Amino acid sequence: MISVDEALGRLFALCAPVGTEVVPLRRAAGRVLAAPVVARLNQPPFAASAMDGYAIREADHQPGACLNIIGEAAAGKGFSGSVGPDQAVRIFTGAPVPKGAERVILQEDVIREGDRITLGDKLEAATNIRAAGQDFSAGDRIAAPRRLAPSDLALIAAMNVAEVTVARRPVVALLATGNELVMPGEVPGPDQIIASNSFALGALAEAEGAEVRMLPIARDDAESLRFTLGLAEGADLVVTIGGASVGDHDLVAPVTEAMGMERSFYKIAMRPGKPLMAGRLGSSILLGVPGNPVSSIVCGHIFMRPMLRALQGLPPAPAPVHRARLARPVAANGPRAHYMRARVEAAESGARITAFDRQDSALLSVLSEANALLVRPVGDDARPEGTEVDYIPL
Repeated sequence: MISVDEALGRLFALCAPVGTEVVPLRRAAGRVLAAPVVARLNQPPFAASAMDGYAIREADHQPGACLNIIGEAAAGKGFSGSVGPDQAVRIFTGAPVPKGAERVILQEDVIREGDRITLGDKLEAATNIRAAGQDFSAGDRIAAPRRLAPSDLALIAAMNVAEVTVARRPVVALLATGNELVMPGEVPGPDQIIASNSFALGALAEAEGAEVRMLPIARDDAESLRFTLGLAEGADLVVTIGGASVGDHDLVAPVTEAMGMERSFYKIAMRPGKPLMAGRLGSSILLGVPGNPVSSIVCGHIFMRPMLRALQGLPPAPAPVHRARLARPVAANGPRAHYMRARVEAAESGARITAFDRQDSALLSVLSEANALLVRPVGDDARPEGTEVDYIPL
């Protein structure tokens, strides 16, 4: 068995970026930017008013000064003239500041009578003008790679860029194996159960930006498995679910090896998820996860999601780890890293985490209640309540 860290390192070695494509900005949400974005203009493109008020010269910014209103500037329609001594232009937020004006005085700080204003006794120091290029300038760049958030899309649009180069969506083929499986909605036989793992793994993959193909269930015979693997042709990542152990009906390893798979590793010092297998099958990466539901989903979080990020050109990195204090003590851990289903809750003293009593790898109901995986290192001692520990959010 190898460690989780070593397994991740070998998986990342398999994950060359999948390539790029150009998409309209409207379709770029959540995609991984693959080439820098360069601003085509300044923002704002001109000095603009930050408030509703009156544009005046600095020399006229005196308590009690009386000024003549000579025009109006609105967003999208500026004032074409120039502001001279004892003059003011009515101005609204976002409007270009007229020539000659050096500040905007707030409308509530003046008294207006007809076409004249009188400045009040208390004047603020702020000019209330947004300088040209205050936000960004032409030539400024958004660096790649990065996953594009909604605020990034607003920034790119303001830069006057209509389309971006992003990583192609990795294609993930999900292949569940086992005579005991039927799809949701079907009537299971007396010895059968409902296939559930593919739905969680598919959702995890799509959340990372992948395109998912859910293949038919492969039965426990070599011919069925070979046929279904053939349907995965062209996928960047093939995830087999079940059949990766060493039982008489666990055929993924011998069948894929007969098809030319170059195995990277088999078995990891972790629980749940020990019988994990990975390698390269033709042009695809093969990740064989256990059939137990919790084991497969935990492996999806710990291994598949980081792989998908790396395939899209993001820096190889394990799942993000957070810290919390134990709300209850935990027993000593054994020779495998343990990813315990747990719940994190906010408290006045900081985040508190509680591991569930039941940790069986078949209990989906427990996993559904969990919002974290409490990470127990290999050989970790028993830890009392209040100990700070690592966890991975779910």
